[in-house]
Amino acid sequence: MYRLVAIDLDGTLLNSYGEVSNKNKEAIQKAVQKNVEVVLASGRPIMSVKNLANELGCTHYMICGNGAITYDIQKEQIIYNQFLEKAKVLQIIKICEENSIFYNVYTKDTILAKNLNYNVLFYHQENASKSEEKKTRITLLQNIEEYIKNRKEEDYLKITICDDNKVIFGSIIRKLREIKDVDVLDVEHMSRKIIKDGTDKISMEYFYTEITNTNVDKWQAVEDLVMTLGIKQEEIMAIGDNINDAQMVKNAGLGIMMGNSAPYIKEIADVVVSDNDNDGVAEAIEKYILEK
Repeated sequence: MYRLVAIDLDGTLLNSYGEVSNKNKEAIQKAVQKNVEVVLASGRPIMSVKNLANELGCTHYMICGNGAITYDIQKEQIIYNQFLEKAKVLQIIKICEENSIFYNVYTKDTILAKNLNYNVLFYHQENASKSEEKKTRITLLQNIEEYIKNRKEEDYLKITICDDNKVIFGSIIRKLREIKDVDVLDVEHMSRKIIKDGTDKISMEYFYTEITNTNVDKWQAVEDLVMTLGIKQEEIMAIGDNINDAQMVKNAGLGIMMGNSAPYIKEIADVVVSDNDNDGVAEAIEKYILEK
């Protein structure tokens, strides 16, 4: 019996429009009723994940920033963190500014960006259908570098870097890999998202990477959490779709990848289910938890 299910959000639980289907929601709620610990494990900041966790009834723990934070929802406190140092954040920003490449910085509460583009534009469009308290917080700044220099808190989860030109993107990745004591996510495929503009549907495609502190990983956060909860590795089920879910899916007792995952990512999984627009999460929960 699986006692804990770790579920990624974007590309996994959320469909291409950033929504949770009723079928996925019902499956999660039934798993919670069976006393299964459902943990949302996302790259998003705290409030963006917390609001969704509360809506789904997953009110114990969640993982944010790709494993940079584990958060106790009931106590409203961080119980595990692996933040990026301010000096590293400023070093990365300097490289991006010198090369005129788009970047955004995730703190525990908000996303810092210069403008609405790529992943930030997707979150902005997603916010349009949400009440104020459920929105992903975005802080637009003219000078992110100066803002961070003067900021007292050092709660930096990750930096996301995006570009739609493969040559330019590859060049910046090589520069970033020269920085010591950070991890640069090795994404081999483009991100594909859909945003709504009235009755129109606009497809977004871009190359991206995410930079975190060394050894930040969703699996590390899950492993730390289950030690506290007394849950065994073989009692963990993990569901994801991307390279930042790879270790979590690979090390769980049952590792599941979505049908929309890239072929090289599917190879990591024990099981592949339907894509995120066809209730793959519900399919997995119903088969491996609710039917057992």
